[in-house]
Amino acid sequence: MNISPDEIILFQIGSIAITANIFFTWMVMLFLVLVSALITRKISISSKISMWQNFLETLISYIQEQIRDITDQKSDPYLPFIGSLFIFVSVSNFLSFVPGYHPPTGSLYTTSALAICVFFAVPVYGIQKLGLSEYLRNYIKPSVIMLPFNIISEISRTLALSVRLFGNVMSGTMIIGILLSVAPFFLPAVMNILELLIGQIQAYIIAVLSTVYIASGTRSKKITQEES
Repeated sequence: MNISPDEIILFQIGSIAITANIFFTWMVMLFLVLVSALITRKISISSKISMWQNFLETLISYIQEQIRDITDQKSDPYLPFIGSLFIFVSVSNFLSFVPGYHPPTGSLYTTSALAICVFFAVPVYGIQKLGLSEYLRNYIKPSVIMLPFNIISEISRTLALSVRLFGNVMSGTMIIGILLSVAPFFLPAVMNILELLIGQIQAYIIAVLSTVYIASGTRSKKITQEES
């Protein structure tokens, strides 16, 4: 049994081995680009819009609402990053019903890469919102003694984010696989639906956690005290 899509080599180009993780990551990205192009090529501002445009607007509005509720800020600066993160993880997990497909989120390399993106997004948004000096000052609050602990906290939560996504996706896939092996003829369609549901929940959790991390990096203690 292959635990990770990194262990599955689909083909080789010279000395370069193309694993299932690399292949399906690019396939998901290509799929998202094509779908986005098809949906947005005929965007209308009239009252009559297509079903797909309506779905896209509903999805974007929901993501914006979640960002506003979590950060208590305008959603526009964070929407491209958080929205892309959620949609990528969501689609990667949703396509697991396709025969022969291996979700890239089942690879620790992919989840680590996503976590690293969040790791760098936090200071980027924090500096944009607070300025460089105010953002760095948060690392020594309430005293300079907290500097190493705050740095360790930044690194550890990035590691936790990657391991959480990898573990949740893999555990969900393995549990469904075990259940199907024990009872292959017992409601397999229900098992597949359950797997899809678990994947969407994990996409939501990762997006929320990323938003929380960004919110914590864009709110200085000075601002919090003034608002309270």
